[in-house]
Amino acid sequence: MGNQVEKLTHLNYKEVPTADPTGMDRDEGPRIGVSYIFSNDDDELEQQQDSVHDLGGENPALQPYDPQLHEVECSVYYRDECIYQKSFSEEDMLPEEGDEGGGGHLSTYTPENLLNRCKPGDLVEFVCQAQYPHWVVYVGDFQVVHLHRLEVVNSFLTDASQGRRGRIANRLYRYKPLSPAVVVRNALEQVGCKDRDLSWRNSECFAAWCRYGKREFKIGGELRIGKQPYRLQIRLGDKRSHTLEFQSLEDLIMEKRRNDQIGRAAVIQELSSHLQAAEEEEEEEEDHHHHPGARTAVE
Repeated sequence: MGNQVEKLTHLNYKEVPTADPTGMDRDEGPRIGVSYIFSNDDDELEQQQDSVHDLGGENPALQPYDPQLHEVECSVYYRDECIYQKSFSEEDMLPEEGDEGGGGHLSTYTPENLLNRCKPGDLVEFVCQAQYPHWVVYVGDFQVVHLHRLEVVNSFLTDASQGRRGRIANRLYRYKPLSPAVVVRNALEQVGCKDRDLSWRNSECFAAWCRYGKREFKIGGELRIGKQPYRLQIRLGDKRSHTLEFQSLEDLIMEKRRNDQIGRAAVIQELSSHLQAAEEEEEEEEDHHHHPGARTAVE
C-alpha cells in the first residue's frame, strides 16, 4: 500500500458495531467504533473554507453562533480515565477566573477579541456551523501555527480564522500540558512540514500534539490491535448517552470531528435512528424466542 492515500467515509451508525447503547458493557469481546486509517478530514475542511465568506456576504464571526445549539456534548475516556470533555453544564459556562466580562471556556469570540485573550502556547479552536473545527497554536505577536491544506504554516490569527469565531481550547483535553515555551517551540519547529512528511491527519491532532507532546495524536502513534481502549460518549439529552469504542485516539478524534461538522441535530437524529432500529431488532429476537412459530407464520 506504501504511501497511497485513500478516502474512507463513515456512512452511518447502523453499519458500525458499537458499545451497548445504555453504556453498559455486556461482554468482553472486541468492538469497534469506526476506523479512519487513510482519511484526512482537513481536505474536506479546506473545500468548505473557500465558501465561508459567501454566507450572505456577512462575516461569519459576526453572525449568531450558539455552541449549545450546534455542538455535540461528549466525553472521551481512555479505559476509565476521562481525557477530554465538552459539556455545557452550568459550571462549564461560568466566566473563568480573572476574565471579567467573559463567558465560560466554551464561549466563542471574534478573532479580534481573541487576540486580547490569547497567550503564547494557547490552543485556539475556530468553529462555524456545518464545518470542521480548525485548531491553531498561538505563538505570540498575533501569529499562530497550524496545519493548513496539508502543510504546517505560520499565519496571523485573523487570517487563520477565515472570519470564524473561536475559543481558547486549553481545557478540553485533560492531559498535563507542556510549558508554553515548549508548546511554541514544538509548533514553530514543524513550520514547512507538508504532504507525506506530515505526522498528523488534521489541525486538531497537530495542535494537541504541540501542547501535550503525546504520540497518540500522531499518525500510527498507536497499534490498532486488541480491545478498543478509547470510548467516545455522546450525550443525547438528559440521562441519555451513546458510546462508541475505538482502537486509537486518532480514529476517535476523526469521528468526533465528523460529529462537529454535521452538527448536534444531525448526530442525535442519526443515533436515534440507529438506536430505534437496534431496539426493534431486539424486540423481534425476543418475540421469536418466546414464540418460535411467529417467524414461520410470517414466512
